[in-house]
Amino acid sequence: MSDQEYETTGLVDIRPTRRDLLKLVGAASAFTVLQGCTEATNEKNGPGEGKVAITYSGYPYDRVAALTSGKVDVDGCKLSYVPDRIGGLNTHVFSGPGTREVSEVGLHPFMLAWANDEFRDYTLLPVFPLRVFRHKSVFIRTDRGITAPSDLKGKKVATPGYSSTSLTWLRGILQDEYGVGPADVEWFVSAKDSAAKDTGGPSKQENVIPEGLTVTAGPAGKDESDMLADGDVDALFHAMEPRCYVEGHPEVSRLFPDFRSVERAYFKKTGIFPIMHAIAMRRETVEEHPWLPAALFEAFSTAKRMTYEELSTMAWALISLPWAVQEVEDTQKLMGDNYWPYGIEANRKSLETLFRYSHEQGLASRRLEVEEMFHPSTMELVEA
Repeated sequence: MSDQEYETTGLVDIRPTRRDLLKLVGAASAFTVLQGCTEATNEKNGPGEGKVAITYSGYPYDRVAALTSGKVDVDGCKLSYVPDRIGGLNTHVFSGPGTREVSEVGLHPFMLAWANDEFRDYTLLPVFPLRVFRHKSVFIRTDRGITAPSDLKGKKVATPGYSSTSLTWLRGILQDEYGVGPADVEWFVSAKDSAAKDTGGPSKQENVIPEGLTVTAGPAGKDESDMLADGDVDALFHAMEPRCYVEGHPEVSRLFPDFRSVERAYFKKTGIFPIMHAIAMRRETVEEHPWLPAALFEAFSTAKRMTYEELSTMAWALISLPWAVQEVEDTQKLMGDNYWPYGIEANRKSLETLFRYSHEQGLASRRLEVEEMFHPSTMELVEA
């Protein structure tokens, strides 16, 4: 995807002043929301003149929309937003030009680049723009006698990217919760990915194969959906719904049809909301502007709080689902008002669990520590 300016317009125009926000935390100062922290503003004299120009690249989630649209600014910065998909995001940071000062990245690919390749060009900010419960990501052939996780033992399982964040989480959950380890199944990596238009395809760090585990290449020309639909495999692990499932193949289903209930029970038991993506900052930029991590953290947190407010007051109008309000209320009841937390301590258990999974599965060369990958100045950052 080519770099280009991306602008989004929120359905609810909420422009908080600094005074409004600081009432929540008991501080007092002034805050100005720039109207145009975009690429166009950077190219001419205007409100952002004299500030540090930074480029942020990632998906246009609702929780970052106020930041990417310019409703919320990064204090001291002129922000340009470049949309991209995860494959392109990872490639740009790990093996591409690395010119984006701030970028969304896959958390596990970053871990592998850090542990295995001594990658140090970027450091992490404890902001997690994508989190997903993963029980929903197991798809099965209904004619292979698979009715429970234990039935996966001895079966052929396809995936388009073995070491992706989603698959690393899923294998760890199956091991911890159901006693099904990576060596209990036969793995096949598909030649193509039916969801590549949405993901950008797996990057280098998502195709790491551990030593001592047999992983077979799928048939040439077939994607993971074809393999499941044609019966080449018994099951499929994939972050996205495969094409054959979306199209309603009669012999393809989810292993957990009522995945919402299963995932809610998993959170109630473990307190883990699996982290998929993190925010990476170019190290040389942070060294030049040491105040930047805190400014970014505040901006991302403010944008997210605005989304919380929209969902709490306008979910019934903004979301094309008839019971969206109940979903918001049920989520808050189970997970708390800040159900998408940023910061180290609020996420330490989730982070350390993924670090453990990666090492146990033979992917990361060593068990990583939270303190080594996140910038030191972010250790104490907490949300209001």
